[in-house]
Amino acid sequence: MDNPGPGRILRSMDTDLIIVGGGLNGPALALAVANAGFRVTIIDRLPIDTRKDPAFDGRSYALAHASMRLLRGIGVWDAIKDKAQPMLEIKVTDGRAGEGPSPWMMHFDHAEIEEGPMGFMVEDRHLRRAFLDAMAESPLITQLSQETVVAQEADAYRAQVTLASGKTVTGRVLVGSDGRASGTAERAGIKRTGWGYGQMGVVCAVAHEKPHGGIAHQFFMPAGPLAILPLTGNRCSIVWSETEARAKELVAMDDADFLEALRPAFGSFLGQISLVGARYAYPLNLTLANSFIAERLALVGDAAHGVHPIAGQGLNAGLRDVAALADVLETARSRGEDIGSPQVLARYQQWRRFDTATLALATDTFNKLFSNDNPLLRTVRDIGMGLVNAAPGLRRNFIREAAGLTGDLPRLMRG
Repeated sequence: MDNPGPGRILRSMDTDLIIVGGGLNGPALALAVANAGFRVTIIDRLPIDTRKDPAFDGRSYALAHASMRLLRGIGVWDAIKDKAQPMLEIKVTDGRAGEGPSPWMMHFDHAEIEEGPMGFMVEDRHLRRAFLDAMAESPLITQLSQETVVAQEADAYRAQVTLASGKTVTGRVLVGSDGRASGTAERAGIKRTGWGYGQMGVVCAVAHEKPHGGIAHQFFMPAGPLAILPLTGNRCSIVWSETEARAKELVAMDDADFLEALRPAFGSFLGQISLVGARYAYPLNLTLANSFIAERLALVGDAAHGVHPIAGQGLNAGLRDVAALADVLETARSRGEDIGSPQVLARYQQWRRFDTATLALATDTFNKLFSNDNPLLRTVRDIGMGLVNAAPGLRRNFIREAAGLTGDLPRLMRG
């Protein structure tokens, strides 16, 4: 890129931040920094109407309490709070399909912390629409939909992307929020470390006869965990980790056969069940970017780290990235620093890299420990769960961790 010279940089800049990826983390970051006075351009390949589709497709997210604080801070929470289901309890059990849960379990109750519910279940369709509506109302956010980045470059003064339409956008910082196969990271030469689990997550939602009471269940079976997560009304979101071969069979089944396969694992505690919305599967793997930053570039969300859904922390980790980056950029500007300088972006990486590496290690270890039928390991993990459940201090620590209330919280997550 030609050197524009420090005297011309402000006049030639289109925006402060260029965000590639309009899923969830990208819009959250756009709103967070726009609320702080930064100009933002967000680029996504899909039409806005597609992203705002009101139909329920089965996708939902477990938002930790700290993530709710972020959404409230960026002006999104009021639009979705009536559609969010509080998670009041979490029950973690071990067992085999058709045999019922092990008597050893962990039981977490939100009443043991002062902040309120540990988290909230929110459907993807509601969250996306709320983000898009909020961005449309911000004069500092420009949305470029149905656009794909085909090239990017950076120098000491600015970052620039070229779109398939031929347009170019220049900014102070380029942010990759474009998923585990991030083109932004790849074009910057950032390599990844990771591996597959030989598992797929089968995702759907079910309606049931009896009320769920706001209780989330994590049932560990030999092939992988089954999460039963409460939605509004008598509905639950299902995330069922199975071997790749079995998952493909489950997705190919008609609804009746799928329900027959699900019932032994699901159990009868909520009465009769029926499918609601779509059903799909995705491969489960671990992938970490070897660096979260490059010249005038930062990665957030799955572009930086993709973990096993065993603890439901994927989106929460991405939103913590968002809050941390917004915090770093706002502080840098208040000091009169160049927000895209290596020193500023290094602060973001230092803040987030250890936390995400620890999360990746924890989810990887848990999955390997629980996704098997080894009698010795099963005994060890069941006793371990029983000991944690019997220790109020440990239990409270787990609850606060699940709620996202531990560690060095960015301002937007402090409440």
